[in-house]
Amino acid sequence: MLVNCAVYQQGKKLTDIPLSDISGYLQRSDCFVWVALRDTDAGEMKEMQAQFGLHELAVEDAVLGKQRPKLEEYGDSLLAVLQTLEIQAGELRIGEMYMFAGPNYVLSCRRNTEKGFTEVRARTEREPELLRHGSGYVLYALMDAVVDRYVPVLEALEAELETLEERIFTSGSARANIQALYELKQKLGVVKHATGPALEAVGKLFGGRVPMVCLNLGEYFRDIYDHLIRLNQSIDTARDTISTAISVNLSMIALQENETTKKLAGYAALIAVPTLIVGIYGMNFEHMPELHWTLGYPFSLALMAGIDVYLYLRFRRAGWL
Repeated sequence: MLVNCAVYQQGKKLTDIPLSDISGYLQRSDCFVWVALRDTDAGEMKEMQAQFGLHELAVEDAVLGKQRPKLEEYGDSLLAVLQTLEIQAGELRIGEMYMFAGPNYVLSCRRNTEKGFTEVRARTEREPELLRHGSGYVLYALMDAVVDRYVPVLEALEAELETLEERIFTSGSARANIQALYELKQKLGVVKHATGPALEAVGKLFGGRVPMVCLNLGEYFRDIYDHLIRLNQSIDTARDTISTAISVNLSMIALQENETTKKLAGYAALIAVPTLIVGIYGMNFEHMPELHWTLGYPFSLALMAGIDVYLYLRFRRAGWL
């Protein structure tokens, strides 16, 4: 689906145009065309291939989807792929952003992404001096917007981690915490799969040999690279914290089981003493001591009760009961 199609000249928007007029403006060296699409199908991508002269392998990637973040060059044009991340109803949603850039065009296509990039277009149009750099600056603005949207996602996951850490020492929640921590670690893994390869891709756009489209924009792409480094470091720190929290939870479960075992052992000792006394007098020896005592029965009950009370108090003092 077409979102926007416009022509820019000398850093300013010239006009909106229909898709059929793209090829005519591409022949003008003083202009560049910026087309934004959403959830395109194979037919629309074939039309874009015909208009912009896109490489068939790049088009194939955009049609098939589910590509890892990467940067690929095709002559004087390139294809940049980034993953978009959104949190909706507590669930992490993964999308894709395909950006084709040539000397005088930028074609962007987003998939499975609710939030658009109209604010990016508005931002660049407010900066005509920078927009004079042409398609390279638009590519930077789009990539920068995608990376900036990783920040609130990571902050939300870190806030969830802090909540789980506060529940670690809450009685009865250790097993539930482990499940929640493992699910959170999986989400951080998804974010890592988006930012890690993106770091490698953006690193190709500054320093040394860079694509012609991105010449004289090295400091801008380096800024994106720095953001990605910080994001990856934060993700690694959060994942290490989760591993530690899981270990602590497992230790808490072991401690709870030890406490239960001690209580069971204490109660077993309380039962063992009466059982021993009753067992002795249940053997029916011919010469049983105290057999004809009038107070023998209540004395034996009092003896068992006294020993159990003594053991109970000792166990309580030791923290077993």
